[in-house]
Amino acid sequence: MSRRCELTGVGPMVGNNVSHSNTKTKRRFLPSLTELSLQSDALGQSYRLKISNAALRTLDFRGGLDPFLLKAKDEVLSLRARRLKRQVKAKLAAQPQPQA
Repeated sequence: MSRRCELTGVGPMVGNNVSHSNTKTKRRFLPSLTELSLQSDALGQSYRLKISNAALRTLDFRGGLDPFLLKAKDEVLSLRARRLKRQVKAKLAAQPQPQA
């Protein structure tokens, strides 16, 4: 099971524990991940994704899962998130556009 955010691509980082005597030993900084059920407005379904808490705040700021996916770059998204983005794009393209 990968410790990587499916929406932002954030993964573990490496650093040092530094003791009082200044001895350095390697350690890992793991991202704060949560498995959540997120609702897609365009598809009318909920999806379980493993995302970081920072990504959850960004989702709230952007207005939900669909706007976040449409604006995100494909390089940082997981395979599942890219498939979901493709489905959302197709669904929104198939909807009739309101005329002004």
